[in-house]
Amino acid sequence: MRLTVVRRTALAASAAALALLVTACGGSSDDDGEKTGGDKAEGGAAAPAAAKALTAAELEKAALAQEDVDNGKVTKTSATDDVSKDKVKGGDKACEPLAFAETGVPLGEPAATAKRSWTEGPKKPSGGEVTEESIDAAFDLDKALVTLATYDDGGAEAVLKDVKEAAGKCAGGFTFTAVGETAKIAKVAEGKAPGGADEAVAMTMTMVGDEGDEFPVKVVVTRKGSTVASFTVLNLAAAGTGKDFPFPTEISDAQLAKLG
Repeated sequence: MRLTVVRRTALAASAAALALLVTACGGSSDDDGEKTGGDKAEGGAAAPAAAKALTAAELEKAALAQEDVDNGKVTKTSATDDVSKDKVKGGDKACEPLAFAETGVPLGEPAATAKRSWTEGPKKPSGGEVTEESIDAAFDLDKALVTLATYDDGGAEAVLKDVKEAAGKCAGGFTFTAVGETAKIAKVAEGKAPGGADEAVAMTMTMVGDEGDEFPVKVVVTRKGSTVASFTVLNLAAAGTGKDFPFPTEISDAQLAKLG
């Protein structure tokens, strides 16, 4: 009975959880933005200028597409998963960047944004007798929300700085609301960042349901030049069980490769 309840909860929560996965911490300070590209490096040499933001058309072209993946399905993000910034509020302002990151809300003031969803294909063929093991196998797939945001004037660097600071301050957990629903994160654990980015921070956020069921969520925020690519990943088999799962690096590899 509990298996059925957990699976039903996982399905019902999947879209909402993905919407709650990408919350990063607050905005960037004006001082930080001025220092990026404006200060002098040691020895009197000028610091390198920050890269220019991509245009909206360039960002759409760089977004993950079906032909970029060998497994699963890529689609434009549905209205359910596309949460706007005004719909997300952090219980603690210092942790708000993590709330944004988990729900796929771009931090700061991006020049352009693009979002994609990816759903992994089945790991094992379906069919045969329905057992607990076969149900586990059917649900053992990842669903990812990929958010791209491009910035001028060092905004991308400031976003990574804010997320890293929030991850440290909020490791013991935090709460936030998204589209009117309250979400509780019990803990934020540092993960192994994927390769291919100029900067990256990887986290496992453990969400806790009303009945104490745990929902591990992988949140990775990366920077490639002037563009931030964020990944929020939920595994349906792990939802409600608290069981950990590996971050699907094939998706971050494919997306970061398209950013140059």
